[in-house]
Amino acid sequence: MQVDWAQPWFAPWRAPGEAVARRIGGGQPAHEALNAEGEAPVRFVAQEDLPAGTPYERFIFETRQCPVRPGLHDFFNGLVWLRFPRSKAALNRLQAEAIARDGVGARRGPVRDAITVFDENGALLQAPPALWQALEDRAWQRLFVELRPLWAQARLWIFGHALLEQLAQPRKGLTAHVWRGDAALESGADADGWLAARCTGKVLAGKPFTPLPVLGVPGWWNANENFSFYDDSLVFRPRKT
Repeated sequence: MQVDWAQPWFAPWRAPGEAVARRIGGGQPAHEALNAEGEAPVRFVAQEDLPAGTPYERFIFETRQCPVRPGLHDFFNGLVWLRFPRSKAALNRLQAEAIARDGVGARRGPVRDAITVFDENGALLQAPPALWQALEDRAWQRLFVELRPLWAQARLWIFGHALLEQLAQPRKGLTAHVWRGDAALESGADADGWLAARCTGKVLAGKPFTPLPVLGVPGWWNANENFSFYDDSLVFRPRKT
């Protein structure tokens, strides 16, 4: 399991991640290694325990069991369940309710679409208002160059397990869908409780996320010390008009 835990985006995940990875490296199945790390609102089980044809989210909601496959994707999903138990449970409940109401279907609908985006690629960002305004404007030079000193006052937590998996092999275009945190997060308030309280169908249907190319964050990637890094319009795209 190749993960460079020294990278800044893995800092919140390093302690549990290294412990679980050591167990897996010692031959323990991933689901058992996750169960041994701490309590979660679900029990991790082998992928084979998911009955054929049963929707994954409905199975988790009804049985309180989360299937785990080998590999980094489900490894990080398990870590997020351990670190953000209330938020993950709230998102799972909304998914299960939508499936019960509408079926699986080819189209998920706005709430399930938003949940999938955030669950896979989401992040929480607490930042000074000037940074947020620049981010919402997609004013990348202002955000990352002119206002660069303000990033010392910002906090960014990666929530999406697919994004965490991709960051094991970082590349320039990786983008988070960030949810704006408030001053309570800056002061160290419980991020899980804060997020779980906002995981409602009404809020999520509005897709309260803003795209952020995470390797542009100062201090996260050496290449962005050269400000020409931000001239790549395929990654740092202007706001649509």
